[in-house]
Amino acid sequence: MKIGLFFGSFNPIHIGHLVIANTMAETTDLDQVWMIVSPQNPFKKQKNLLHEFDRYDMVQQAIADNAKLRVSDIEFHLPKPSYTIDTLTVIQERFAQHEFVLIMGSDNLRHFEKWKNHDKILKYFSLYVYPRPDSEATQWDNHPKVRWVAAPMMDISATFIRRCIEARQSIRYLVPDDVIAYIERKKFYQ
Repeated sequence: MKIGLFFGSFNPIHIGHLVIANTMAETTDLDQVWMIVSPQNPFKKQKNLLHEFDRYDMVQQAIADNAKLRVSDIEFHLPKPSYTIDTLTVIQERFAQHEFVLIMGSDNLRHFEKWKNHDKILKYFSLYVYPRPDSEATQWDNHPKVRWVAAPMMDISATFIRRCIEARQSIRYLVPDDVIAYIERKKFYQ
């Protein structure tokens, strides 16, 4: 199988994440998309980050009815912070029968040179890149391992959603109903 790996904090998972994951699964040559819940992104602060198991559970609930999407806790068992190259190496070793592709937004491609061993990522893996608002051209735009995927441009942020929850404002239509119920039940982000 050819599998796309979509990394994220998913704090919380929202419609933007789901639209991108589903678009990748339905409009490209990928058989599945695995959503990799990152316990700690080396480029993000830990503040307001829910426990990884809670974020994993929210992703699981959000994608439960889609056979082409899976959630993975593989980074929970790796040293922190999580570096993409290390996770990719472990996944490729553990699931050698599959071909893996890294899914990323064009905003991340702009800062790709800051990633640990970005040259090795490009040597061994293809990148499927989706558009993000206000993205600029990069040195990798025409790289043979970079494939641009036409996907809806989503400008929804988990930060905005957390602020809405904190202010007791509705997040309806931004987050799946099952995830809203989970957030309310656990009193997250309040």
